[in-house]
Amino acid sequence: MTDSSRPVVIITGAAKRVGAVMAETFCEAGYDLAVSYRHSRAEAEALAARCEAKRAQSCLVLPLDLSDTAALAPFVARVVAHYGRLDALINNASSFYPSPLANATEAQWDDLFAANAKAPFFLAQAAAPHLARARGSIVNLVDIYGECPLARHPIYSMAKAALAMMTMALAKDLGPEVRVNGIAPGAVLWPESGKAETERRELLARTPLGRAGEPADLARAALFLVRDAPYVTGEIIRVDGGRALSI
Repeated sequence: MTDSSRPVVIITGAAKRVGAVMAETFCEAGYDLAVSYRHSRAEAEALAARCEAKRAQSCLVLPLDLSDTAALAPFVARVVAHYGRLDALINNASSFYPSPLANATEAQWDDLFAANAKAPFFLAQAAAPHLARARGSIVNLVDIYGECPLARHPIYSMAKAALAMMTMALAKDLGPEVRVNGIAPGAVLWPESGKAETERRELLARTPLGRAGEPADLARAALFLVRDAPYVTGEIIRVDGGRALSI
């Protein structure tokens, strides 16, 4: 076990994109990290190397399949055994793709709900006793589409709506020891599968700030909720440039 007085945060799916920026932001803020990956081992190890270059023994990298519910509690236990504490859980990992009603499958349902709702719930269950001892917090990456559905993505939208309700429900159940909040991003990074230029322009035209955000916008919001908002719980902060006003 690492003997550390530094706070510890778990960030799921932190090998790349938003999760990686969150990890580096928390590392720079003095947190030790436990980051999970599923397929992106090389990217996760590169992230760990960057964090270790800033501060030795600051990043634990572990594989995790969010669809394997039986692996979730042991994952949390391994993090606590390594660091001796847990101060925050950020449920960042997600699965996103269309599932139009006409050809949606049970496998898509299981996959999208596992990543976006089921795994965050059971990770929270496993983490809660440790977070309570630290007076810590949970941050869930929700989505503005959990409030207003995205066309051709009913299962994803439903799963994110479930995660939003979970955020509020756990805030009520885990208080006063543990705070639970969410972040609902708008256009911060385009999907890895790409988005047509015309769709990008149309989307940004409906965004009051008129531009896409950056992963750092979400990272700063997460750090605020974990470190600087001791009287905030049960809230879902939109980080979307005002886009939810025009959906």
